[in-house]
Amino acid sequence: MKKILVPLDFTETSVNAFVYALEMAKVLKAEILLLHTFELPIVDSQSMPINYATIYEAIELTNFDHFKAELPKLRALAESRGGEHIQLNHILMDGDLVYNIKKVVKQENIDFVVMGTKGATGWLETFIGTNAGSVIADVQVPVLSVPLIAQYKKMETIAFTTRFREKDIEALVKVLLFAKKMKAQVKCVYIKTPSSDVTEETIKRWESHFDEEEPLQFVIVPGSDVKVAISNYLEQHPVDLLAMLTYKRNFFVELFSNTTTQKLSYHLKTPILAFHE
Repeated sequence: MKKILVPLDFTETSVNAFVYALEMAKVLKAEILLLHTFELPIVDSQSMPINYATIYEAIELTNFDHFKAELPKLRALAESRGGEHIQLNHILMDGDLVYNIKKVVKQENIDFVVMGTKGATGWLETFIGTNAGSVIADVQVPVLSVPLIAQYKKMETIAFTTRFREKDIEALVKVLLFAKKMKAQVKCVYIKTPSSDVTEETIKRWESHFDEEEPLQFVIVPGSDVKVAISNYLEQHPVDLLAMLTYKRNFFVELFSNTTTQKLSYHLKTPILAFHE
């Protein structure tokens, strides 16, 4: 059975990510592991001569009580979406969020991480290198980044951006396996610019390699600017999930920035599934 890790702070953002994890768990026949982390304060013994253990125990108890009170709400949400059979486990840990995620992924043999992001700032943070971005960069399993305003619907189309590099093949195979489980089609999108160095022979070789993959379609999009071309493609075609390799992080920082495009409202609805290179 697969395991999906969902970091939770019980905000609307993380609960929205939990919904996506639920739907994935139903299809993948996976269990969900909920992770809640909290930071213990640094206490100055000279200015506050008090028993440290008392402070830490009080903080841990408060977090545990809050976590315990929220769990029934999540179970009720799972039942309302037909996921009453999904196994929900939970872990409460103190310390740095990213460090704890990496630790749990390794110890619990996690297959997927599903995280929520907030608005434009959250998206940029995802690819610049704070919490979600650090997880994407350091964790060896796929990370699904879900924006707050994304509303889950059945995944019918997954777009995978490629430059037809050899290292893209393994990621595309993973995307196809995921798509088959979700009963979705995959569009492998390549932006062909005037300076593109990808030959027709390379494209035909890829098409031949994946010839028997029925849910896969290769899409060659002409454009003078890769970022603008992908931006326009996502706007003009229904895409429920955008898949990528982590080496594209800087590219997507630019793609989702206001200086590149004013159409953030559309892209903020699109979850991103990042594979570690």
